[in-house]
Amino acid sequence: MAKSVITIPATRNKYTAAPIGARKKRKVAAYARVSTDHEEQQSSYEAQVDYYTNYIKSRDDWEFVSVYADEGITGCNTKKRDGFNRMVEDALNGRIDLIITKSVSRFARNTVDSLTTIRKLKEHGTECYFEKENIWTFDGKGELLLTIMSSLAQEESRSISENCTWGQRKRFADGKVTVPFKRFLGYDRGEDGNLVVNEEQAKIVRRIYGMFLQGDSPYAIAKKLMSEGIPSPGGKEKWGTTVIKSILTNEKYKGDALLQKVYTVDFLSKKKKVNEGEVPQYYVESNHEAIITPEVFDMVQRQMAVRHPGKNRVSNVSIFSSKIKCGDCGSWYGSKVWHSNSKYRRTIWQCNHKFDGGEKCSTPHLDEEAIQRLFIKAVNILFTEKDEIIANFQAIKNALYYTTALETERTELQEELNVVAEMVQQCVSENAHKALDQTEYQKRYDGLVERFDRTKERLDVVSHAIVEKQAQREKVEMFLAELEKQDGLCTEFDESLWISLVDYVTVFNKEDVRFTFKDGTEIRA
Repeated sequence: MAKSVITIPATRNKYTAAPIGARKKRKVAAYARVSTDHEEQQSSYEAQVDYYTNYIKSRDDWEFVSVYADEGITGCNTKKRDGFNRMVEDALNGRIDLIITKSVSRFARNTVDSLTTIRKLKEHGTECYFEKENIWTFDGKGELLLTIMSSLAQEESRSISENCTWGQRKRFADGKVTVPFKRFLGYDRGEDGNLVVNEEQAKIVRRIYGMFLQGDSPYAIAKKLMSEGIPSPGGKEKWGTTVIKSILTNEKYKGDALLQKVYTVDFLSKKKKVNEGEVPQYYVESNHEAIITPEVFDMVQRQMAVRHPGKNRVSNVSIFSSKIKCGDCGSWYGSKVWHSNSKYRRTIWQCNHKFDGGEKCSTPHLDEEAIQRLFIKAVNILFTEKDEIIANFQAIKNALYYTTALETERTELQEELNVVAEMVQQCVSENAHKALDQTEYQKRYDGLVERFDRTKERLDVVSHAIVEKQAQREKVEMFLAELEKQDGLCTEFDESLWISLVDYVTVFNKEDVRFTFKDGTEIRA
């Protein structure tokens, strides 16, 4: 007997699950986006919002929900697109049945983001319509067309990004500097986008450099500025150590500009990374008016390079921190508070590792009054011998801080490094284009790399030795300049004298406390 097949027609929409004959209005929203906040783009943005509002309201079968929009936002990812993300959230919560957008590129320039979002909306019964391409996402061909158009939009975005990057680097190579800053202590943005000195703020910058050269640490500088109520570059009350270090190492304060310190890794994520040699950098000299002279700036860089911890971590909580050493173990003295909750409260200083291990240090503790009293005694001895100290330094300074031979060696090592680096590249290139014996190639390559590493290691040692000698000479010269200014004896403790003259103090016992000054002079107080 022949089979009989009866077709039972669908009664519900497979996407929305609503009855086919239902007269319910579709809840419709629109999405508009412009990628820049330029004036011409602003008019486009307003036109999109106005057009879609009137278009949706003019349909009897549609119910207007809203026009979601993002101004001056890239379409390469969805992270910062607040309007877009709010629209998707509303759609997933059932508030939107249809989303209308001008084109695929307005919706997203990232293929993955575009398809992922469309599929997520589709699962929750929300359709999208792209007017320019005439694509409905519930249509069977919709996803194929959408994939093609999204890929084209992403490729267009990549091309635009590469063109912008090329243009920016070309401007850098031509020495054209524009500084992308909102706040820059000491400078304002000029009409051409370059730096113009703000004299009131420049005084603070000069003071920061001066305090550092006198011996203050970045922490101590930040503490002083906060105590005086001077606002930070960001307009806040608190100064951070990193902010001070940034000011002390920023070449723009000496009138130069290092360009491309950071670069964009990927045009989709817009992730930025500190440039560690991956892309070229450009150094523009005498680009704008300097606040700090190049000589002072370079002096600060040398001082920063040699201010490193010895055996122990260097602290700058107090002017006495990391200044007093234990004569037994060589550790720094740290502060301790005795009788903290009584009227007998006082701060004393003792070896940080006094009770470490089996045998404790025998060095005594000192209170701050004792340290100050001993300093006055030592510095007065120093003042009586200042003429002899200055004369001795003048006699030996050229021999003691002679760097000509080291500078000659550094130049030779730099030339050697360039030659070896070129040879390594030629070796790799030759192996890539010719069929070489790989054992011989590897042996040759390893030999060149070993030679490069050896040269680089020696260059680092020589460069550091030059910086140390130059920094030490400058430190002693500043010490002697301060010493020469002193007239008469010291009668009370002077914090600035302590910072500018004392290198460290070594405590052996109560009768043997030795002050080592920044020129190397040691005085037992």
